[in-house]
Amino acid sequence: MMTRRIIVTGGAIIRDNQGRILLQKRSDYGDWGLPGGGMEPGETIEETMIREVKEETGLEVLHSSLDSIYTGERMEYTYPDGTEVVFVMFLFQVEADLQGTIAEADESLIFTDPYNESLQLVFKRIEDIDIKTINKVQKPVFMDLKEGKVGVLRG
Repeated sequence: MMTRRIIVTGGAIIRDNQGRILLQKRSDYGDWGLPGGGMEPGETIEETMIREVKEETGLEVLHSSLDSIYTGERMEYTYPDGTEVVFVMFLFQVEADLQGTIAEADESLIFTDPYNESLQLVFKRIEDIDIKTINKVQKPVFMDLKEGKVGVLRG
């Protein structure tokens, strides 16, 4: 019997000056989500989020505050290789230095990802985000954002 692993992640809700949310098209899943990733040994969860934001977007985090923690059944995921995991997802509201980083012609973030984790980075209004394109694990996050749900603990 395969044991499910717990993976602790830190993610960022980054908004531009128009209130649009930064979405990342991820190379590992091929779908959309928020910038973020797994905690490394010895890191705090905030350090995890700051590191992941820098690696995946090139942005510097200026300020952050804990927004929500997602756990439970909605956070179960099976990787293509059959590995079963349960995510414990810490999300932060993040203010980032966006000066000179957004393409004038559209909503894209200007960044060349040396780690090839981000296929594309775009800002979207919450009402324009198609939930069907969002990564399975992050769908509850976007459903809550669309519905205006608040509260730190969300199962």
